[in-house]
Amino acid sequence: MKIKFSNDYATFRAKITRRFCGNALLSILIVIVLYVLLWRQRGGNLIAYFLMHFFGVDRETANMIYFYYFRSYREVFFAAAITFVFAFLLLRLFRWMTKYFKEIDQGIDALQVDDSKAIRLSPEMLPFESKLNAVKQTLERQKAETALAEQRKNELVMYLAHDIRTPLTSVIGYLSLLHEDPDMPAPQRVKHVRITLEKAYRLEKMINEFFEITRYNLQQIKLIKESIDLSYMLIQLSDELSPVFSQRGLSIKLEIDEDLTVCADADQLARVFSNILKNAAAYSYLNTEIRISTEKVRGHVFVIFQNKGNTIPAEKLSSLFDKFYRLDESRASDTGGTGLGLAIAKEIILLHGGTIHASSENDTVTFTVQLPAADSENIYPSSSFSQETNN
Repeated sequence: MKIKFSNDYATFRAKITRRFCGNALLSILIVIVLYVLLWRQRGGNLIAYFLMHFFGVDRETANMIYFYYFRSYREVFFAAAITFVFAFLLLRLFRWMTKYFKEIDQGIDALQVDDSKAIRLSPEMLPFESKLNAVKQTLERQKAETALAEQRKNELVMYLAHDIRTPLTSVIGYLSLLHEDPDMPAPQRVKHVRITLEKAYRLEKMINEFFEITRYNLQQIKLIKESIDLSYMLIQLSDELSPVFSQRGLSIKLEIDEDLTVCADADQLARVFSNILKNAAAYSYLNTEIRISTEKVRGHVFVIFQNKGNTIPAEKLSSLFDKFYRLDESRASDTGGTGLGLAIAKEIILLHGGTIHASSENDTVTFTVQLPAADSENIYPSSSFSQETNN
C-alpha cells in the first residue's frame, strides 16, 4: 500500500522538488551576483553614476557617499539584499503552490455540480484528480440510489394504499349492510358475514406479508438450521397443494433423489417451495404438468421447478423477484397475490447462502433454487422456530 501511494504521488513530488531546488539555486545565484557587485566594490561606479545623474552631486561627493554610507555598511546592505531575494523567491514559490490548492478547491466545488463532466487537474496532480472523480462518481451513485429508494418508497405507499383498500372497502361495505338492515334474513346475513370474514382474513394476510418482507430486509429472521430430507419435503408440499393444482387441472411430476439432504430452516424453506409452486399454479396453462427435479453438484443442491406457461420476456424476468411485482398487472389484488411471494422466497434463500433465478423460453418457465448440501454445512440439532421468527 505504501509503495502504491509513493508511486501515485511520484510525479507531483518530483515537480515540487524541482521547483523548490530551482528557486534555491536562483536565490544563490542572485546572492553571488550581489556579493560580487557590493562586496568587491565593483558596484561603486554604478552607485556613483546613479547619485551624479539623479541627485546632481559631483563625482568626488558621490564617491565619498558610496564609501561612507554604502561601503562602510556593506554587511547591512548585503543582509538586506539577501533577505529581500529570499523573501521574493519564497513568495513566488508560495504563489505557485497556491495554484494547486486553487485547483483542488475548484475540484471540490465541481463535486457539488450536477453534471457528468470529469474533474480535470494539472497532469502532475493525477492522483488527486482520480480521487476527486472517484468521490464524484460515488456521490452521483449515492444520489441515484437515494432517488431510487425514494421512488420505491412512493411505490410502496401506492401499493399499500391500493392493495389494502380493496379488501378494506369490501369489509366496510358488508358491515354497513349488516348495520343498516338489522332485520336482514338469516341466510343473507350469514352470507355477508362469511364474505366479510374472508376479506378480513385476506387483509390480515396482506399486512402480515408486508411486515414479513420488512423483517427479512432488516435481517431480523433467525434461521434454525437442521438436516432436511428434501425429497420428503417436496412430496409433502405437492400433496398439501394438490387442491390448488386440481382447480386448474394441473399435475405434479417428481424427478427427485430419495437420498438428498440440505442444511436449512425447514419452515422457511417450505415457504420458499410453496411460494414457487403457487406461482407456477397461477401462471400455468390449464391441464398441464408441473415438473420438480433435483440434482447435486459439488456440494450444492439444485431444485428445479418447471411449468408450461406464457414465455416471460427477458426484460420482465429480472423483475420477478421485486417486491409487489405482478407478472399479470390485470390480476385484481383481491384475487391475486400481493406480489411479495417470490420476493420473500429470494430473501429466504439468500439468508441460507443460496441463490434463486428464473428463466423462460418455448412456453416453459423454470425456477432454479441452489442451496448448500447438508454435508457442506454445520448441522444443528433439529428444533422449532424461535419466538422472533414466528411472531
